[in-house]
Amino acid sequence: MTTRTFVLAGGCYWCLDAAYRALRGVVDVHSCFTGGNTPNPSYELVCTGTTGHAEAVAVTFDEEVLPTDVVLDAFFTMHDPTQLNRQGHDVGTQYRSAMFYADEEQRELFEAARERAEEWWPGDIVTTIEPLGEVYPAPEAHQDFFAKNPTQGYCLAVAQPKVNKVRAAFAKYLS
Repeated sequence: MTTRTFVLAGGCYWCLDAAYRALRGVVDVHSCFTGGNTPNPSYELVCTGTTGHAEAVAVTFDEEVLPTDVVLDAFFTMHDPTQLNRQGHDVGTQYRSAMFYADEEQRELFEAARERAEEWWPGDIVTTIEPLGEVYPAPEAHQDFFAKNPTQGYCLAVAQPKVNKVRAAFAKYLS
């Protein structure tokens, strides 16, 4: 097994977490906060939009099962990368579209994925590509939230359609 981890932000992390867990080859998804200046932020503090942190997921996957390009193309499928500092009704910099690179190779992969996404999204892609800084885990109650709360209103109205979109677009990679 050859694993790799990408840290990606595209709105509420519950949605990204749920959509990535549907793909075969995903070994782990961990909801987290990154990209800001406040050490050890609480969920409540991140929600204020004052920390600079984004709700993100650290997606660990087996490259022998799930190609890197699929992981990144799924990212651009499961959220709208043309919305600045928001996804639908979730508004604020904590919901920004961002890719956090750990090294130069990741930065190049992220740039290539953003260029591919420009071909199928109308409008300008606003996804930022930022160096990966400190990553802080989200509270345990927020880990694998969709699976734990499938009938919760937000999960049904917002997360489920994103999961369905990824499942349809990447059917051959479903777990």
